[in-house]
Amino acid sequence: MISVVIIGSGNVATHLAATFLKVDTIVMTQINSRNLNSIPPADVTIVAVSDNAISEVSSKITNSFVVHTSGSVALEALKNTGTKGVFYPLQSFTKDKEVDFTRIPFCLEAENKDDLSKLETLVSILNGKIYHINSEQRKSIHVAAVFVNNFTNHMYTIADDICKQYNVPFEILTPLIEETSLKIKNLSPKEAQTGPAKRNDTETIQNHLNLLSKAQQDIYLKITQSILDYGKKL
Repeated sequence: MISVVIIGSGNVATHLAATFLKVDTIVMTQINSRNLNSIPPADVTIVAVSDNAISEVSSKITNSFVVHTSGSVALEALKNTGTKGVFYPLQSFTKDKEVDFTRIPFCLEAENKDDLSKLETLVSILNGKIYHINSEQRKSIHVAAVFVNNFTNHMYTIADDICKQYNVPFEILTPLIEETSLKIKNLSPKEAQTGPAKRNDTETIQNHLNLLSKAQQDIYLKITQSILDYGKKL
C-alpha cells in the first residue's frame, strides 16, 4: 500500500487522481492548490500545478517527499523542506479525453534511491514505462515533445483551414496522419521523410504556394527550407 497526495486540479492532476482512485493499493487524496492548510501525510506528495506555481506551492508543504510533474522545470524548483523528485508523465493531457497510462512513459528523478523506488512503485502499479531522466535531459525531451506534439497539431490546424477553404473534408487526411505516425516505429524520422521538399521539387512547391495565404506561405517556406538544409547535411 502506498499513500499519495495530489495537489492541483488541472489536466494532469485530474487524470492522475482518477486513475489512482481505481487502484486498491494506492490511498489517494486530491487537494486544490488554493487549500494547502490541511495536507495529510503521504509517501508521495505530487505537485501538479502550473510551472510558475511550483516553487510557491511546494514551499508550503511539510510532507517528507514532494515531486512535481513538469517537463521543463528543474527538480531544484521545489522549495519544500523534505526530499524532492520529479514524476513527469510524457503525454498530452486533455480534460475530457481518457488516458491510458499503460502507454505513457514516466520520466523519474529523485534525490535518493528510496524515494526513487517509491516513484517506480507508482509507475509499476499503473503498468507505465519507467525512464530515469535528470533535469537537463527532461528539458530537452520537453522541447522535443513540443515539436512532435504541439507544433504537429498546429500543422493539423493549418491543414484543416486549407481543407475548409477548398471544401474538402479534413478526415480524408486521417489515414495519412496515421501512416506517418506508424512509419516511424520502424524507420527513423530522417528515413521516413518524403515530399516535394525532400525531392527539391520546385515546381510542386510553387504550385502549393499559389494555393496558400501569406501566413501559410511563410510557414510552408520555412519548413521547406529546413528540410532542404537538413538534406544538405547528410
